[in-house]
Amino acid sequence: MQNRKIAVVGAGPAGMIAAIKAAQLSQEVTLIDKNPSLGKKLLLSGKGRCNLTNTCDLDSFLKRFSRNGEFLRDAFKKFFNQDLINFFETRGLSLKTERQLRVFPVTDSSSSIVSVLEQELIKQNVKIMRKTKVKDILIKENQLKGLYLEAGEFLPFDKIILATGGASYSFTGSTGEGLSLAKRAGHKVIPLRPGLVPLVTEEKYAQDLEGLTLKNIRLKFYAGKNEIISEVGELLFTGFGISGPLVLSLSGKIVDWLNNKKEVYLEIDLKPGLTREQLDSRFLREFKANAKKGIKHILKNILPLRLINLFIELAKIQPHKKANQITLNERQALVSLLKGWRLNIAGSLPLEEGMITRGGISLKEINPRTMESRLVKGLYFCGEMIDVDADTGGFNLQAAFSTGYLAGESAAVN
Repeated sequence: MQNRKIAVVGAGPAGMIAAIKAAQLSQEVTLIDKNPSLGKKLLLSGKGRCNLTNTCDLDSFLKRFSRNGEFLRDAFKKFFNQDLINFFETRGLSLKTERQLRVFPVTDSSSSIVSVLEQELIKQNVKIMRKTKVKDILIKENQLKGLYLEAGEFLPFDKIILATGGASYSFTGSTGEGLSLAKRAGHKVIPLRPGLVPLVTEEKYAQDLEGLTLKNIRLKFYAGKNEIISEVGELLFTGFGISGPLVLSLSGKIVDWLNNKKEVYLEIDLKPGLTREQLDSRFLREFKANAKKGIKHILKNILPLRLINLFIELAKIQPHKKANQITLNERQALVSLLKGWRLNIAGSLPLEEGMITRGGISLKEINPRTMESRLVKGLYFCGEMIDVDADTGGFNLQAAFSTGYLAGESAAVN
């Protein structure tokens, strides 16, 4: 095998695994990152616990990507969830599978993942350049020659792997400079949008509910004739609107609707296990059994305490009414709220506050079997900077590891 000098720019999950794989194949590898430490954004993943991957099957895995999942099939066939699990466990880090098939280190600490990767980089003699910024890539006649550092130094390389991430969580160093390098190399960048991002509501009373979690509910988002219905799960109220697993999972599509100037609203079904008729019958039973008790007392058995006064106000019921004074229209208003509480969506938090970046290098310009640029020989892309994104649950991290592994192998052997 020919010995090559390979640069990997970006020390996130994709970059580190790319460097490791290329070095395992006896190549001279240099890993360059502008941060003083490796895996800065990786340390935040899974709320600091690192949801590494998901153990569902390949077809189910691909369905969790917003639209471009099929592009990853070759990368996943090369290095998938069990391969990633084996990588860490054979290096002494035990993993565990939790609900929804999500995989975490038994330490419940992302630093354990970063530590294993860093130790393997050292073992494979990868040269690591920290606190080093790349200014530009030198390309002559569509042939890659090397890169310029911000300090002015030129470093010759035979292959370059860009793994600089997207533009979310910019305080970790993900500021999109790798995408700028790709643009200057002639690549098209699909516009960046936030993914897995909290949403902002028009209703200011949502802010008063900050910290309230609604469990076992279903969400329905609407924009004109478009409709998205969630699974049953959780929603969290924030100081600006809504978040939580259900919201984050669907937020990418909502952001696209908003970007297309569509009016978006949400209906929350707080009782997805009951029909309107069943819920109405429950109210009738409660009212009959507690005829002389106030409506607030009745609703304590049905709603979280922090929603009671709000729902009474939204249903236009006098708060001191007794159960036997509630009219048919008022009862139906309560049923309607429980089955379809409406909130209007004003927007989302900005890109840098999204958990992931949607958009990136156009997939039409990347060979899915190698991750090599179709425009510049010897230039490879991997991780969050390419135009793929997925739901929560370990899918995005697996995509980063898989594309990084494939890029590292391809740069070494092709």
